[in-house]
Amino acid sequence: MTFTLRDAVAADLAAITEIYRESVLNGVATYEVTPPSEAEMALRFSTITGNGYPYVAAVDERGIVLGYAYASAFRTRAAYRFLVEDSIYLAPEARGQGIGRALLEELVRRCTALGFRQMVAVIGGAHPASIAVHRAVGFEYQGTMKATGYKHGRWLDTAIMQLPLGEGTASLPAEGAYPDTLYRS
Repeated sequence: MTFTLRDAVAADLAAITEIYRESVLNGVATYEVTPPSEAEMALRFSTITGNGYPYVAAVDERGIVLGYAYASAFRTRAAYRFLVEDSIYLAPEARGQGIGRALLEELVRRCTALGFRQMVAVIGGAHPASIAVHRAVGFEYQGTMKATGYKHGRWLDTAIMQLPLGEGTASLPAEGAYPDTLYRS
């Protein structure tokens, strides 16, 4: 499948909403059980991009959105400001085509350039394909939280994986250094 990566834009939100809707209804990557509206997805998009985090779309040769990924705050306490969490969602027909890995690699590149030092993956359902794509990009498995979600009539575990970005912990950030995120004042 031929695809390109580009910044996601507001015009992509209908497709992004539909991809996420399918994941909410049929998957375990998200623990939401009711799909959010396009208006809610637009609010989330504007919050993420407005705070300087990358939001990337994979599109086919016709411009159809095949998947999307973004980085966002892991937690909103200031000490977490050098840590981001990744999120990746693919249309069903785009799965297993290398698109998820390409999106993740692009997020890693962009977050490193922004000055983040760590990326964490919180993998709903401890889904083997999600674990595999993160491992292929260099993430290390940190552990599993058992029975953290209940969806589709069963308990779900959550896997945690982590990747150092740039210098990681090899150096301290410069005094006053903040990635261009919601923590910037």
